[in-house]
Order: sequence, then structure tokens, then C-alpha cells
Amino acid sequence: MQKIRVLVANRPRLMRELVLATIADQPDIEVVGEAQNEAEITEIVERTRPDYLIVAPEQPEARPGLLGFLLGRYPHMKILALAAEQNSGTFYWAFVDIRSKPVESSEHGILSALRNRPELVEI
Repeated sequence: MQKIRVLVANRPRLMRELVLATIADQPDIEVVGEAQNEAEITEIVERTRPDYLIVAPEQPEARPGLLGFLLGRYPHMKILALAAEQNSGTFYWAFVDIRSKPVESSEHGILSALRNRPELVEI
């Protein structure tokens, strides 16, 4: 069984310790790192490649810019933002929308597709 890899990056030390205590005894979860401040998060994510990042946002009602950056760079990762003051949490993930168009099977069709201007095939 592959373990769920988690990076814990909650600023208040007490909050971080509570999160770690909650997941410490779970046999399917592995804590791959701890970030004590926001400046460390990107470097630790790059190094550890966690499946989940648990953070405490400064403004729980708004998505922190760092989360958008991280999800854009690591779309496989999911983020759980826990706001102790409001007794709430928000779960963030990236969604890849895959689209398709038929492409004309010709030199023109191939080159148009490569240049991001696919010609539709007449059906």
C-alpha cells in the first residue's frame, strides 16, 4: 500500500502540533516534512513532492496567492487550508480540463494543430 504523503505547514506551532498528532498514528499517511513559515513551503514542496499540503491561511476567506502558484506548478497536489480562528477548513485542488477537436489528416492539419489552430474535419 502506497502511503499518502503529507507536508504540514501550519504557522501557529500549536496548530501544527495538533495536525501532526491527528495524522501521526494513521498507517496510510506519511508526514514528509514540516514548514514553520510560508517562505519554506515552496522549497519543501519541490524537495518532497507531497500528495497533500496542510496550511493555515492568514485570511481564511480568501485563497492565498501561494496556493494558486503551488497548484499551478504541482497540479497533482491537494491543499487543505485550516483556519483555527474560524473553526473552518477549505480543500483546494487543480482540475485539468481535457478537450479535443478532430484534426484534418494532412500536412496543413498537422501544422495547424502544432500551431494551436486545429482545422475541424468536415463530417
